[in-house]
Amino acid sequence: MKRLFLILLCFVSLQVNAQELQAKVTINHSQIQGTDNSVFDDLQSTLEQFINDQQWTSLQFQKNERIVCNFNITVTKYDASSNMFTCKAIIQANRPVYNSSYSTILYSNTDNDFNFEFAQFDQLNFNEETIDNQLMALIGYYAFLIIGMDLDSFAPMGGEDILQRCMNLTNNAQNLNYTGWKAFENDRNRFAFINDYLDGGLQPFRQLQYDYYRKGMDEMANNAERGRIAIGTAIEEDLAKAHDNKPLSMLPQIWTDYKRDELANIYKGKGTQKEKERIYEILFSINASQNTAWEKIKE
Repeated sequence: MKRLFLILLCFVSLQVNAQELQAKVTINHSQIQGTDNSVFDDLQSTLEQFINDQQWTSLQFQKNERIVCNFNITVTKYDASSNMFTCKAIIQANRPVYNSSYSTILYSNTDNDFNFEFAQFDQLNFNEETIDNQLMALIGYYAFLIIGMDLDSFAPMGGEDILQRCMNLTNNAQNLNYTGWKAFENDRNRFAFINDYLDGGLQPFRQLQYDYYRKGMDEMANNAERGRIAIGTAIEEDLAKAHDNKPLSMLPQIWTDYKRDELANIYKGKGTQKEKERIYEILFSINASQNTAWEKIKE
């Protein structure tokens, strides 16, 4: 009996340490009037528990290795008769920087078609082989995307298997009759992002994830100048090349949207004038809408 207990204890311990995500779910329903708030509270707690308890891969993550992420969901319309939620969501994932207390944004984007059905007290079940539930498809997509991008940041193309699962899920979700899954529907939708991310022409963008985070950000605490130079090389050799290879892809622009403040802080008052001007030119050519941030680089 004692031996059996120890075996079970080890198994439970492995299961506890296996989960990959540490998610915080926030449901903003201030636009919805005349509805019992309990349905929104139940959605929030059910989703958060599901994301955090689900084992998405066969990888073993220690508790302190789990990827911190946020699902900020704003409900713009709710139909109690059909249990239909019309929402937009900001999904963000962070990555700790080695040997520092700083956390850097790994992914951040707005999904304007985060729409689904959910009835209060629904039990959530994810079946990767049978994608027949929109809410589970949405959560599965972002779980695989975040885990895959995180793995890419620690090893070149390290998230390949998980990202392929994200692409497979996207293909299997084509018949759900919800917006966001189809090719050519929108150049920033869920299909466009994962399809471009895995596109051979955008391999430099995937390489950017490793070169920027592992060679650059993780080096900053040890040697700020060496880390900054590595980041500059990543921008010149990876980001610029990805943009040149596929100029219509939105991935470089999305990336610079959520990295703008960090990039400005890395270069503001640091580096040679030539270095700063080159970085400025690349970032401006990719995303001129963030020029207020890029101007700080030249200071």
